[in-house]
Amino acid sequence: MTASGIADSAVERFAARERQRFLDSHPASVRLAERARHSLYGGVPMHWMSDWSTPAPLFVAEARGARLLDVDGHEYLDFCLGDTASMFGHSPAPIARALAEQGARGLATMLPGEDAVRAGELLAGRFGLPCWQVAGSASDANRFVLRWARAITGRKVILVFDGCYHGSVDETLVRGREGRTVHRPGLIGQARNLTQHTRVVPFNDPAALEAALSQGDIAALLCEPAMTNIGLVLPEAGFLQQARELTSRYGSLLILDETHSLSAGPGGCTRAWGLKPDFLTLGKAIAGGVSCAVYGFSRAMAQAMQLAQQHAREPLAAPEINGHGHSGMGTTLAANALAMHCLRVNLEEVMTDTAYQRMLGSAAQLAEGLRDLFAAHRLDWTTSELGARCEFQFRVHPPRNGAEAEAAFHDALQQALHLYLINRGVLITPFHNMLLCSPETGPDEVQRLLGALDEGLGELLALPGARG
Repeated sequence: MTASGIADSAVERFAARERQRFLDSHPASVRLAERARHSLYGGVPMHWMSDWSTPAPLFVAEARGARLLDVDGHEYLDFCLGDTASMFGHSPAPIARALAEQGARGLATMLPGEDAVRAGELLAGRFGLPCWQVAGSASDANRFVLRWARAITGRKVILVFDGCYHGSVDETLVRGREGRTVHRPGLIGQARNLTQHTRVVPFNDPAALEAALSQGDIAALLCEPAMTNIGLVLPEAGFLQQARELTSRYGSLLILDETHSLSAGPGGCTRAWGLKPDFLTLGKAIAGGVSCAVYGFSRAMAQAMQLAQQHAREPLAAPEINGHGHSGMGTTLAANALAMHCLRVNLEEVMTDTAYQRMLGSAAQLAEGLRDLFAAHRLDWTTSELGARCEFQFRVHPPRNGAEAEAAFHDALQQALHLYLINRGVLITPFHNMLLCSPETGPDEVQRLLGALDEGLGELLALPGARG
């Protein structure tokens, strides 16, 4: 018997049956997977696309609203939503219109248009930070903000929470082990020792946070308001306010990455919880699924950035090479005309209060239904909520930090349940038990997910020896 309450042997029998069911019912996906192996590494365009629970990649034909259609003609209710990139639904009508509009009048010019001005105004009004810049992805936005933080403070060390995830930013690809900062397992081709300029502390641990900050060498704390990529870990009462006070006391900056926690409401956790970051980064869903990210900052930071730029322009060996383009920030396609138009339209017409009301209502219904479901099956599992997002974990109480969340992982059980749901036309986030509701996710969709999971647990627990 495992901590999840279900025997491993039963999980494996259950999973084997579901793997065969997938192969039998998805011949077109299986054929494409075999064909893809000849031209795509691992048979997929990004290697992590093979991390789903399916025995062969599931190939998608189209996606609209809260539904996907695969190449075999199967329809799915989508509670993954591109791991947040399509949080407001696949191809919302205003975004589809914006793509057509801008596609006919220019995609990339390296020059701003009125869309950029309007988007900046909308971002400032929504999130309460007056100044904004645009990047191509949240990873890039975080990279650029870390450069600014180091330039402003004159310090090199970045502080993160154990189990964090901020895209592919090198400084964040670390973990905490027995009080030490170590490289995150699985890194490929890592040449630089990341632990020289990154420090890790547990989430929800003010004493550890202060001990790290008090050393006086940390440029910034980069964190999510709630951890979302090692299982959902919510902040304890007052912890984020303590983080703000401690970073200010010790001369470090506070950077909030709300790429996932934008699910909390129209202004993310920053607005919902009255947070006061120095910098705020947002990606994935901010332009309706079109590749785009933004970062906002206070007037004080804007002034500090100007001073840092002036210092960087002081002549060195080659005074003729000292312009903005050599700052180490920005890519040619960042803030392209297509992304800026979609960003504006998404903020004006898609990310509305009405949309969030539907999303939050569906997520609340889902979380309540999960709790009732686990109680009915006598499973001591917990469910946590963050606005339109919720997650169930194989433990009795919600985790306080990344280590507790990770200790509750049961990869085989998770994969088996996910595959069962896929075989019944329901997708949830593949990396853990995260579920996200879009404006197109209504009560019927929620009940269908709950019904499928109820049946799956019933079949699993009915296997001989499932409960030990």
